[in-house]
Amino acid sequence: MPQFDYPCPDCRATNSLHDADCRFEGTPWPDVEKAYTDVVAHLSAEPTDEDDLQSLVHGGWGPLHRAAVERLKRDGRVDEANGVLRLLTAAEFREEVSVPGREPMKTLYRHGSYPGCHDNAVFAMIAWYEMVGLSWSETRENVADWLRESGSWDRGGFEEATPEQLVDKKRHVYEAGYGWKEKAESAKRVIDRHR
Repeated sequence: MPQFDYPCPDCRATNSLHDADCRFEGTPWPDVEKAYTDVVAHLSAEPTDEDDLQSLVHGGWGPLHRAAVERLKRDGRVDEANGVLRLLTAAEFREEVSVPGREPMKTLYRHGSYPGCHDNAVFAMIAWYEMVGLSWSETRENVADWLRESGSWDRGGFEEATPEQLVDKKRHVYEAGYGWKEKAESAKRVIDRHR
């Protein structure tokens, strides 16, 4: 099954298997990718007023374009200030997504993992960083740092000798592109009991 570089702006699918309730189910993938490239092409040239962006798009603006802009904002790729949209640089984006800001990832990141949820928490962190587009080496470094800085590693419960060994053991999560949400929600329930 072919994989696509841009996710569906509604359900985040990167192949033809959308979520059951996705409003773009059946939309041809070239149309999905065109909506993103229309937006990104203009924003990569310069920050643009959101209303002006609609008139700049070749072939007309539609719900797919609006959803692509909203997805880019939610994913931290585009910043909005006073109605002006700006594409973040690669360095700004990496910095932005290195600290998850929405639940349940926010709790995992801030409070760390506890014995009983380590597997789910580490899985979720790796899957999160893969989903937001960090490379494997960036993901590995961020997750190993998180294990140390959050106190997770000091709480024990790991078989591996170092955080890096643990993360390396979970590389399959990154390579398979698994989702993070279910594992993060399970880990958050355990973490909340310890807080």
